[in-house]
Amino acid sequence: MTVRSPGGNQVKNADVAWGAFDPIAYVDHNYRDLQPEDAEILPILRDHFGDHFRKQDDGPVSGIDVGAGANLYPALSMMPWCDEVTLFERSPTNVEYLKGQLDSYDDNWDQFWDVLRENEAYGSFAVDPRQRFRKVADVQQGNIFDLDQFGGRWSVGTMFFVAESMTSSYREFTLGVKRFMRALAPGAPFAAAFMEHSKGYYTGKKFFPACDVGESEVRASLEPFASDLDVYRLKTEPKLRSGYSGMILSCGWRGNSDVAVPIR
Repeated sequence: MTVRSPGGNQVKNADVAWGAFDPIAYVDHNYRDLQPEDAEILPILRDHFGDHFRKQDDGPVSGIDVGAGANLYPALSMMPWCDEVTLFERSPTNVEYLKGQLDSYDDNWDQFWDVLRENEAYGSFAVDPRQRFRKVADVQQGNIFDLDQFGGRWSVGTMFFVAESMTSSYREFTLGVKRFMRALAPGAPFAAAFMEHSKGYYTGKKFFPACDVGESEVRASLEPFASDLDVYRLKTEPKLRSGYSGMILSCGWRGNSDVAVPIR
């Protein structure tokens, strides 16, 4: 299973000039306003984490957003229950953007926090969100394929539009999901989102690769590492850009062991 760039060649993760990623153009197109697709994702995401942590008596946990890019709302969704949220990102331009958001993130992210606050678990959170984000967020530059060095370090995790949007190789897609899941401790709640049947995408004038996956591929990549898993195909029609057929959101919990499956 491969997807080809406009030039016709398969593109692997190591072949991509990630320093050319334009986070400002990406935010302007995707997150300057709350898009209908994110408006559908956010309630599922907040209820998954909110319901989980409402039942827990443990203290603050550590969280990770893998491939954070120029998207803060996955980190915001974990923030109330974390004493540290690692924003793990490869692109140096995205790392610079994230570091620039630490002291006081931009106003456009308020609309995402407002949707999260509609769940009481978030609404009862008394601390100013910018103050909390400044305290707990930690930007770390790194490659998703190197996450295996950390073992099951994190107790909650997100990965939004990453594994299928960094390569056209199905093997690398599967390996990326594996590295994300194995970075989580047993029992950790997680959420991961995917562009369905993406043909690649632009930030500004730069093209970036994608792997063509659907619900079955997403489920197959996650199930070996999850004790419980829900996979949702969004009802919202795909209007964000051309070259994809929809979005997929998966929510679940990290299992206590892995089911051995081959990586194609």
